[in-house]
Amino acid sequence: MKSNLIAFGFIVALAACQSSAEQSGTQATATETAAVSGQSAVEDNESQKDVVKVAVGSPDHTTLVKAVQAADLVDALSNAGPFTVFAPTNAAFGKLPSGTVEDLLKPENKDKLKAILEHHVMTSALDVDFFQDGQNMGMVDGTNVTFHKKGDVLYIGEAKVIGSVRASNGFVHIIDGVIVPN
Repeated sequence: MKSNLIAFGFIVALAACQSSAEQSGTQATATETAAVSGQSAVEDNESQKDVVKVAVGSPDHTTLVKAVQAADLVDALSNAGPFTVFAPTNAAFGKLPSGTVEDLLKPENKDKLKAILEHHVMTSALDVDFFQDGQNMGMVDGTNVTFHKKGDVLYIGEAKVIGSVRASNGFVHIIDGVIVPN
């Protein structure tokens, strides 16, 4: 019996090695790409989109996507999370003083940009129904924001939540303003 188990184990190992050798080129390339590029490089067109892919797929969030890329936050926000992201639209960024966005996107302002973007993220997946009027919550940058409700409309600071999208790793709440930390 012992020799049968050894023989069976040898056959299974041999078959696995042969299968691995046939697929090694494809698997190695995919593994190397993911290792070099991080979680954001994983191609998955079947699963629900993560918060980054939700933003990338939105024509109204091209400025936010550029900012997230410039701040090197793509991989962090592509991870399992959970996250609640308050995503300013292009029009929201357009409300900032002229030249602000361009200045923030410069490499020398990466830390400042990162802090502003982290002020739009929470490390939990919270639907808009969770938030209450006057509620004070902590953001990833370590500062707090206050939520307000006017009727059924939620505001984070002065920015109005104008839509929400469930993502695989949390929620993306679309807002009409940029929340600048104090």
